[in-house]
Amino acid sequence: MAYSCMYLSPSVHSILSIDHALSVNGTHPQAPISSLLPKSRIVYSQLSYKPSFNGRSKSYLPKFTTIYHDSVPNCKFRIRAQKEDEQAPSNNKIVIVSSAITVLLAIANRVLYKLALVPMKQYPFFLAQVSTFGYVAIYFSVLFLRYRAGIVTNEMLALPKSRFIAIGMLEALGTAAGMSSGAMLPGPAIPILNQTFLVSQLILSTLFLGRRYSLNQIAGCLLVAGGVIVAVSSGSNPGQMLSGIGFVWPAIMIASTVFQAGASIIKEFVFKDAATRLKGKSVDIFVVNSFGSLFQALFILLFLPFLSSFKGIPFSELPSYIKSGAGCFVNIGANTPGCDGAPLLPLLYITINIVFNISMLNVVKISSAVVSSLAVMLSVPISIYILSLPLPYLPEGTNLSSSFLFGSCILVLGLILYNLPQRDKKTA
Repeated sequence: MAYSCMYLSPSVHSILSIDHALSVNGTHPQAPISSLLPKSRIVYSQLSYKPSFNGRSKSYLPKFTTIYHDSVPNCKFRIRAQKEDEQAPSNNKIVIVSSAITVLLAIANRVLYKLALVPMKQYPFFLAQVSTFGYVAIYFSVLFLRYRAGIVTNEMLALPKSRFIAIGMLEALGTAAGMSSGAMLPGPAIPILNQTFLVSQLILSTLFLGRRYSLNQIAGCLLVAGGVIVAVSSGSNPGQMLSGIGFVWPAIMIASTVFQAGASIIKEFVFKDAATRLKGKSVDIFVVNSFGSLFQALFILLFLPFLSSFKGIPFSELPSYIKSGAGCFVNIGANTPGCDGAPLLPLLYITINIVFNISMLNVVKISSAVVSSLAVMLSVPISIYILSLPLPYLPEGTNLSSSFLFGSCILVLGLILYNLPQRDKKTA
């Protein structure tokens, strides 16, 4: 038999469908599948007469029979069975569209990073400070809304701040070092050198988290390192892209990725430790990002005298440096030579960088971290090509040597090998 109404959870839809199919086909098992469903039992008595023979005549004796009747309550909801596979095509489309958007944003983020440093070439620390304070304002605004909505709890906000201080210090060093070296390096070299983040993260996570990596991940990481070495070494030859640029600037860019990788390792430790402190609950990501960005902004202020002295700016001239950086950023008046493109390019970079990070987190949420990594990886060769072309405020373009292209191909091959899915068990 089949029912025309539903009052149960969706988990029993298949039971009803199988029972209906058996009934239609004329198959009646001893214990119908529908009998597994809960029913309301009605009990009543029925009076009947049982014939009795005394040898000569037939008489009827009264008999009371107790009848149990199982029924399903009346309801107006019809049974609708829906397979989970029917939603798969739409989910796949969402993942594809979101990944494509993330790739475009990653390319724009890399290109605008270099373009934003064109007008702020002499004031990279000021740009780092402005961008960090922008992240603090946005992250804490979102954190406040999530706290009001009950997503962020008081227990999450009460987590030890010492780890956030360490995160902020490392990210401050990474941001300042990255922007100071990025202002001096050719555009295509920046995406290449940034990929050393993967090598730094693998080494640090092995040392401090005890994580084990598969052979293809180790091989991919070695290929990434080899590709960077081949690409950077091309600058030693006259007429090449990195010729005339001291080794110190690529080294500072690589050091910035080490600082960023260290911050990511501490963040991972914070998430694992919070699961224990919060009794199995996961700490909201905006708690980590908000407090990390707050201490990052404070440490950039604290490090500013030391960072400016590295650029040859004495401590006594630091107020004048900050004032000149602010004037270059807003680019108002005729007394700001060399600041063409500000404030449009810096503000575009800050905006795209925030949207890119949100888009990347969304891809991780709806698919996986591997898909997100592949989307970011795809942006590397495309952004290298775009940054080699003549661009607004970078009209000269860059000549890509054969050794640089060869090193880039080795790097991309290493990234693909590193991100190959694991069959047996899931490693980092």
